Amino acid sequence: MRDVWTVLRKELKELSVVDGGLITSLSFMAFVGLIGVVLPLQIGPVWVRATWPVMFWAWMPLFLVTTVTADSFAGERERHTLETLLATRLPDWAILIGKIGAAVVWVWMATMICLPVGLVTLNIAYPDQTPLLYTPSAALGVMVVAFLAALLGASMGVLVSLRVSTVRQAQQALTLCVMVLLLAPALSLRFMPNGWVDAIVGLFLHGDPAAVAFAMSATFLGLDAFLVLAALARFQRTRLLLS
Repeated sequence: MRDVWTVLRKELKELSVVDGGLITSLSFMAFVGLIGVVLPLQIGPVWVRATWPVMFWAWMPLFLVTTVTADSFAGERERHTLETLLATRLPDWAILIGKIGAAVVWVWMATMICLPVGLVTLNIAYPDQTPLLYTPSAALGVMVVAFLAALLGASMGVLVSLRVSTVRQAQQALTLCVMVLLLAPALSLRFMPNGWVDAIVGLFLHGDPAAVAFAMSATFLGLDAFLVLAALARFQRTRLLLS
Protein backbone atom coordinates (compact mmCIF):
# COMPACT_ATOMS: atom_id res chain seq x y z
CA MET A 1 0.00 0.00 0.00
CA ARG A 2 2.96 2.33 0.61
CA ASP A 3 4.03 1.75 -3.00
CA VAL A 4 0.51 2.50 -4.26
CA TRP A 5 0.44 5.70 -2.20
CA THR A 6 3.79 6.74 -3.70
CA VAL A 7 2.46 6.44 -7.25
CA LEU A 8 -0.87 8.00 -6.28
CA ARG A 9 0.82 11.04 -4.74
CA LYS A 10 3.09 11.47 -7.77
CA GLU A 11 0.16 11.35 -10.18
CA LEU A 12 -1.94 13.82 -8.18
CA LYS A 13 0.95 16.29 -8.06
CA GLU A 14 1.35 16.02 -11.81
CA LEU A 15 -2.36 16.71 -12.25
CA SER A 16 -1.92 19.88 -10.15
CA VAL A 17 -4.91 18.87 -8.08
CA VAL A 18 -3.34 18.33 -4.69
CA ASP A 19 -0.59 20.55 -3.30
CA GLY A 20 -0.31 20.47 0.43
CA GLY A 21 -3.93 19.38 0.66
CA LEU A 22 -5.27 22.46 -1.23
CA ILE A 23 -6.95 22.48 -4.62
CA THR A 24 -4.90 24.79 -6.83
CA SER A 25 -5.98 24.04 -10.38
CA LEU A 26 -7.95 26.90 -11.97
CA SER A 27 -9.37 24.54 -14.56
CA PHE A 28 -10.66 22.33 -11.78
CA MET A 29 -12.44 25.29 -10.15
CA ALA A 30 -13.87 26.38 -13.50
CA PHE A 31 -15.27 22.90 -13.99
CA VAL A 32 -16.90 22.97 -10.55
CA GLY A 33 -18.44 26.35 -11.38
CA LEU A 34 -19.87 25.05 -14.64
CA ILE A 35 -21.30 21.80 -13.28
CA GLY A 36 -22.13 23.00 -9.78
CA VAL A 37 -23.60 26.42 -10.60
CA VAL A 38 -24.40 27.03 -14.26
CA LEU A 39 -25.99 23.70 -15.11
CA PRO A 40 -28.29 23.50 -12.04
CA LEU A 41 -29.44 27.07 -12.68
CA GLN A 42 -30.36 26.19 -16.26
CA ILE A 43 -32.27 23.03 -15.34
CA GLY A 44 -33.92 24.23 -12.13
CA PRO A 45 -35.48 22.17 -9.31
CA VAL A 46 -35.82 19.18 -11.64
CA TRP A 47 -32.09 18.75 -11.08
CA VAL A 48 -32.90 17.36 -7.62
CA ARG A 49 -36.40 15.95 -7.98
CA ALA A 50 -36.23 13.98 -11.23
CA THR A 51 -34.65 10.61 -11.84
CA TRP A 52 -32.89 11.22 -15.15
CA PRO A 53 -30.15 13.53 -13.71
CA VAL A 54 -28.71 10.38 -12.09
CA MET A 55 -27.51 9.44 -15.57
CA PHE A 56 -25.59 12.71 -15.72
CA TRP A 57 -23.71 11.89 -12.51
CA ALA A 58 -22.64 8.65 -14.19
CA TRP A 59 -21.77 10.26 -17.51
CA MET A 60 -19.82 13.22 -16.14
CA PRO A 61 -17.13 11.22 -14.24
CA LEU A 62 -16.87 8.74 -17.10
CA PHE A 63 -16.21 11.51 -19.61
CA LEU A 64 -13.92 13.57 -17.37
CA VAL A 65 -11.69 10.74 -16.20
CA THR A 66 -10.72 9.73 -19.72
CA THR A 67 -9.05 13.12 -20.24
CA VAL A 68 -6.83 12.31 -17.25
CA THR A 69 -5.97 8.68 -17.94
CA ALA A 70 -5.08 9.30 -21.60
CA ASP A 71 -1.84 10.76 -20.26
CA SER A 72 -1.14 7.98 -17.77
CA PHE A 73 1.26 5.87 -19.84
CA ALA A 74 1.17 7.50 -23.27
CA GLY A 75 2.22 10.78 -21.67
CA GLU A 76 5.07 9.06 -19.88
CA ARG A 77 6.26 7.74 -23.25
CA GLU A 78 6.11 11.19 -24.85
CA ARG A 79 8.01 12.78 -21.95
CA HIS A 80 10.54 9.89 -21.97
CA THR A 81 9.91 9.22 -18.29
CA LEU A 82 8.33 5.78 -18.66
CA GLU A 83 11.69 4.02 -18.52
CA THR A 84 12.56 5.84 -15.30
CA LEU A 85 9.26 4.87 -13.70
CA LEU A 86 9.58 1.24 -14.74
CA ALA A 87 13.17 1.10 -13.50
CA THR A 88 12.08 1.76 -9.91
CA ARG A 89 11.55 -1.00 -7.35
CA LEU A 90 7.79 -0.37 -7.41
CA PRO A 91 5.84 -3.52 -8.29
CA ASP A 92 3.80 -3.57 -11.48
CA TRP A 93 0.44 -3.72 -9.74
CA ALA A 94 1.33 -0.73 -7.51
CA ILE A 95 2.14 1.44 -10.53
CA LEU A 96 -1.07 0.46 -12.28
CA ILE A 97 -3.37 0.79 -9.25
CA GLY A 98 -1.71 4.08 -8.29
CA LYS A 99 -2.38 5.60 -11.70
CA ILE A 100 -5.97 4.35 -11.75
CA GLY A 101 -6.53 5.52 -8.19
CA ALA A 102 -5.20 9.03 -8.87
CA ALA A 103 -7.62 9.50 -11.76
CA VAL A 104 -10.54 8.20 -9.69
CA VAL A 105 -9.66 10.46 -6.74
CA TRP A 106 -9.43 13.54 -8.97
CA VAL A 107 -12.73 12.95 -10.74
CA TRP A 108 -14.63 11.79 -7.68
CA MET A 109 -13.40 14.86 -5.80
CA ALA A 110 -14.82 17.06 -8.54
CA THR A 111 -18.14 15.24 -8.41
CA MET A 112 -18.41 15.42 -4.63
CA ILE A 113 -17.78 19.17 -4.73
CA CYS A 114 -20.24 19.78 -7.57
CA LEU A 115 -23.00 17.88 -5.75
CA PRO A 116 -23.39 20.19 -2.69
CA VAL A 117 -22.52 23.31 -4.69
CA GLY A 118 -25.44 22.53 -6.99
CA LEU A 119 -27.80 22.13 -4.02
CA VAL A 120 -26.69 25.44 -2.51
CA THR A 121 -27.11 27.15 -5.88
CA LEU A 122 -30.64 25.85 -6.34
CA ASN A 123 -31.76 26.78 -2.83
CA ILE A 124 -30.44 30.32 -3.28
CA ALA A 125 -32.05 30.64 -6.72
CA TYR A 126 -35.43 29.24 -5.56
CA PRO A 127 -35.93 30.47 -1.98
CA ASP A 128 -39.73 30.27 -2.22
CA GLN A 129 -39.71 26.47 -2.52
CA THR A 130 -39.15 23.88 0.14
CA PRO A 131 -35.48 23.05 0.71
CA LEU A 132 -34.23 21.30 -2.41
CA LEU A 133 -32.29 18.32 -1.14
CA TYR A 134 -31.52 14.80 -2.23
CA THR A 135 -32.91 12.04 -0.07
CA PRO A 136 -30.14 10.23 1.85
CA SER A 137 -30.57 7.12 -0.30
CA ALA A 138 -30.46 9.14 -3.54
CA ALA A 139 -27.35 11.03 -2.39
CA LEU A 140 -25.61 7.78 -1.48
CA GLY A 141 -26.64 6.27 -4.81
CA VAL A 142 -25.20 9.23 -6.73
CA MET A 143 -21.94 9.01 -4.77
CA VAL A 144 -21.61 5.29 -5.48
CA VAL A 145 -22.49 5.52 -9.17
CA ALA A 146 -20.10 8.44 -9.66
CA PHE A 147 -17.26 6.53 -8.01
CA LEU A 148 -17.84 3.37 -10.04
CA ALA A 149 -18.23 5.38 -13.26
CA ALA A 150 -14.92 7.11 -12.53
CA LEU A 151 -13.31 3.72 -11.90
CA LEU A 152 -14.74 2.44 -15.18
CA GLY A 153 -13.33 5.37 -17.12
CA ALA A 154 -9.98 5.22 -15.34
CA SER A 155 -9.43 1.50 -15.90
CA MET A 156 -10.54 1.82 -19.52
CA GLY A 157 -8.28 4.85 -20.02
CA VAL A 158 -5.22 3.16 -18.52
CA LEU A 159 -5.83 0.05 -20.60
CA VAL A 160 -5.95 2.14 -23.78
CA SER A 161 -2.98 4.29 -22.74
CA LEU A 162 -0.91 1.14 -22.30
CA ARG A 163 -1.42 0.19 -25.93
CA VAL A 164 -0.83 3.48 -27.77
CA SER A 165 2.28 5.61 -28.20
CA THR A 166 0.90 9.16 -27.98
CA VAL A 167 -1.60 11.04 -25.83
CA ARG A 168 -3.51 12.17 -28.92
CA GLN A 169 -4.08 8.57 -29.98
CA ALA A 170 -5.24 7.70 -26.47
CA GLN A 171 -7.66 10.63 -26.38
CA GLN A 172 -9.14 9.71 -29.76
CA ALA A 173 -9.58 6.07 -28.79
CA LEU A 174 -11.11 6.95 -25.43
CA THR A 175 -13.51 9.45 -26.97
CA LEU A 176 -14.73 6.70 -29.28
CA CYS A 177 -15.08 4.26 -26.35
CA VAL A 178 -17.09 6.76 -24.31
CA MET A 179 -19.38 7.51 -27.25
CA VAL A 180 -20.02 3.79 -27.72
CA LEU A 181 -20.83 3.40 -24.01
CA LEU A 182 -23.23 6.33 -24.15
CA LEU A 183 -24.98 5.38 -27.37
CA ALA A 184 -25.15 1.61 -26.87
CA PRO A 185 -27.99 1.69 -24.29
CA ALA A 186 -30.07 4.03 -26.45
CA LEU A 187 -29.50 1.96 -29.59
CA SER A 188 -30.32 -1.25 -27.77
CA LEU A 189 -33.81 0.09 -27.03
CA ARG A 190 -34.63 -0.20 -30.74
CA PHE A 191 -34.32 -3.98 -30.53
CA MET A 192 -36.34 -4.47 -27.34
CA PRO A 193 -40.07 -5.21 -27.10
CA ASN A 194 -42.24 -2.12 -26.67
CA GLY A 195 -43.23 -3.18 -23.18
CA TRP A 196 -39.61 -3.29 -22.07
CA VAL A 197 -38.88 0.10 -23.62
CA ASP A 198 -41.86 1.69 -21.87
CA ALA A 199 -40.78 0.20 -18.54
CA ILE A 200 -37.18 1.41 -18.89
CA VAL A 201 -38.16 4.91 -20.02
CA GLY A 202 -40.73 5.12 -17.24
CA LEU A 203 -38.12 4.08 -14.70
CA PHE A 204 -35.73 6.84 -15.71
CA LEU A 205 -38.48 9.46 -15.92
CA HIS A 206 -40.54 8.62 -12.83
CA GLY A 207 -38.64 5.97 -10.89
CA ASP A 208 -36.80 6.18 -7.60
CA PRO A 209 -33.43 7.95 -8.15
CA ALA A 210 -31.74 5.76 -5.55
CA ALA A 211 -32.97 2.54 -7.19
CA VAL A 212 -31.80 3.72 -10.62
CA ALA A 213 -28.41 4.75 -9.22
CA PHE A 214 -27.80 1.41 -7.53
CA ALA A 215 -28.97 -0.51 -10.60
CA MET A 216 -26.45 1.42 -12.70
CA SER A 217 -23.81 0.83 -10.03
CA ALA A 218 -24.28 -2.92 -10.27
CA THR A 219 -23.63 -2.76 -14.02
CA PHE A 220 -20.57 -0.56 -13.56
CA LEU A 221 -19.19 -2.87 -10.88
CA GLY A 222 -19.11 -5.82 -13.25
CA LEU A 223 -17.46 -3.76 -16.00
CA ASP A 224 -14.95 -2.31 -13.53
CA ALA A 225 -13.85 -5.75 -12.36
CA PHE A 226 -13.36 -6.94 -15.93
CA LEU A 227 -11.37 -3.87 -17.04
CA VAL A 228 -9.14 -3.74 -13.96
CA LEU A 229 -8.26 -7.41 -14.36
CA ALA A 230 -7.62 -6.85 -18.07
CA ALA A 231 -5.31 -3.92 -17.29
CA LEU A 232 -3.42 -5.99 -14.72
CA ALA A 233 -2.98 -8.75 -17.27
CA ARG A 234 -1.88 -6.30 -19.99
CA PHE A 235 0.64 -4.45 -17.82
CA GLN A 236 3.98 -6.16 -18.44
CA ARG A 237 7.06 -4.18 -17.47
CA THR A 238 9.48 -5.87 -19.83
CA ARG A 239 7.11 -5.51 -22.76
CA LEU A 240 6.60 -1.80 -22.07
CA LEU A 241 10.35 -1.21 -21.84
CA LEU A 242 10.92 -2.91 -25.19
CA SER A 243 8.12 -0.89 -26.81
